[in-house]
Amino acid sequence: MDKVIDVPDLGVPRIVIVGGGFGGLEFVRNLKKTDFQVVLLDRNNYHTFQPLLYQVATAGLEPDSISFPIRKLFHGFSNFYFRLAVVQKVDIEGSRVLTDIGELKYDHLVIASGSRTNFFGDEKIKYHCMPLKTVVQSLQLRSLLLQNFEQALQTKDLQERSALMNFVIVGGGPTGVELAGAISELKKYVLPVDYPELDVRRMEVHLVDAGDRVLNALSPKSSQSSQKYLKKLGVILHQNTFVTSYDGEVATTKKGDQDGVIYSRNLIWSAGVEGNSPKGLDASLITERGNRILVDEYSKVLGQENVYAVGDVACMKTEEYPNGHPMVAPGAMQQATQLAKNFKNEAAGKEKKAFVYNDKGSMATIGKNKAVVEVGNFKSSGPFAWFIWMFVHIMSLLGMRNKSIVFINWFWNYLNYDRSNRLITNRFSKEERKQMRDQGKAGVVI
Repeated sequence: MDKVIDVPDLGVPRIVIVGGGFGGLEFVRNLKKTDFQVVLLDRNNYHTFQPLLYQVATAGLEPDSISFPIRKLFHGFSNFYFRLAVVQKVDIEGSRVLTDIGELKYDHLVIASGSRTNFFGDEKIKYHCMPLKTVVQSLQLRSLLLQNFEQALQTKDLQERSALMNFVIVGGGPTGVELAGAISELKKYVLPVDYPELDVRRMEVHLVDAGDRVLNALSPKSSQSSQKYLKKLGVILHQNTFVTSYDGEVATTKKGDQDGVIYSRNLIWSAGVEGNSPKGLDASLITERGNRILVDEYSKVLGQENVYAVGDVACMKTEEYPNGHPMVAPGAMQQATQLAKNFKNEAAGKEKKAFVYNDKGSMATIGKNKAVVEVGNFKSSGPFAWFIWMFVHIMSLLGMRNKSIVFINWFWNYLNYDRSNRLITNRFSKEERKQMRDQGKAGVVI
């Protein structure tokens, strides 16, 4: 018999949540003072504000300023339990979750395991590139950036030096655009001062995107503004272009019938995500596109009575969203909130309500005083949009300490462009990078 996770039996329905991301935490928040036992499982004891990972990677923020301890968040919650565990499999027939610390029975299961980087089956690129989905990966990327510049000082080979100094970012979504802008600002304001022996003007930042415009979820006008900002910062845009191969030193690209190469030791993959679905679910419940779990309008997994999924990992098909809702934090939080309300309504004998997605808009920043924001019919770009972006992100952080630290860091950087966190915390090899690359957001081992 497998070891059982030590959680007391309170004689009330037990809800087990897999994943401490935006959806999982919001679901727990909304079950305060209810007659349920709530057990949250995650591989980390902290929640990460993923939209700002790129700033940790580019030395703009400290990792603990965008992370918050899960246990601290739920001080005072009765019937709440957190267990640090890597979920390995869900056993639907046995109503249990199997983890690296043992098994846990449930009355209701909520899968909120988020998303993971989608490499579209290319194992070679997966091995050699750097993803950006976790705090650890952001620190690895920061170390890689600085480590390669230190190495560039030691070589006389101009091609090797260029490869060490060049950056290729794959994917023109918010992460790719924001990362390209942040690295370009490092090139312009920070690296020339830190490395006066190097001709940093030779450094290139390439943004490669398969689409015909960056930020294609936004309007063409916002995309055009973003591209203008990127070009002003010196970013080299490759549109309608695919990265077909990467061996750690040379990225091979394809645009139509034309092939190209970019010499770079720094390829960052932000070309897409897929659902971080746990093992144990029937294959018919997982979408072929996106690896997401099929759910009905009440977030219940199709054909299951006591299993639910919310957030990035869930695919709720509607007429307006035939491929499921956008994989963004507001959607996960809204879905989790509605599911918690339905649990409370059902316990009170009230009618459940179907989930209706409310699009809160989209935004991205490209650098100081450069951002685009769209909320409904409101569209803005430039300094005003940049202040909106900052305000929304600061208010979305957990904890007053984190809000204050991020504000102070941004205010300091605004005045002098300084990035004080330029630390190489771990000198690592490709083998060490291989061990890091598969880390998922919510701790599910796939």
